[in-house]
Amino acid sequence: MQKKEIINMDELDPRFKYQITAQPGGEHIMKCVQCATCSSGCPVAFVSEKFNPRRIIRMAILGLKDKVLKEDFVWYCAACYTCSERCPQDVRIPDLMSAIRNIAVKEGCIHPAYKEQGRLIGEMGRLYEVTDFENERREKLGLPKVKEKNEEIKKIYSKTGIDKVIL
Repeated sequence: MQKKEIINMDELDPRFKYQITAQPGGEHIMKCVQCATCSSGCPVAFVSEKFNPRRIIRMAILGLKDKVLKEDFVWYCAACYTCSERCPQDVRIPDLMSAIRNIAVKEGCIHPAYKEQGRLIGEMGRLYEVTDFENERREKLGLPKVKEKNEEIKKIYSKTGIDKVIL
């Protein structure tokens, strides 16, 4: 049996669904008829009770903006498109999750793992540090050493404003 939740009307933002539809990938949210075909075929939903595409869409349409943006479940989508292939209404859930994540980032609600990845890429231009051993191996193969700092990435971060969100 599913746990029932009481919705506080003061926590609803009825404009949230329109904010989502204005984002690339979010334009199909209102087509959802809550059939749960997406959730029944989702491989992530099989391993995590927190991730339920049908429920996330319902919460978004109702206007539970803070809950949708601040909880980490919107970051779980693997973008495998199984749900999109099965959806009778062509809601395109992976694109929708991406639209919601974009709104979350703009509002400063970033999953800590993504924030750390962004920081590492901003600092080093990659997700991991290249060791002296790896650079020596590259040198033996006739490849140039990997730069310790990547100024090009920092410029991109600065121009796009990502540095203010991630770093």
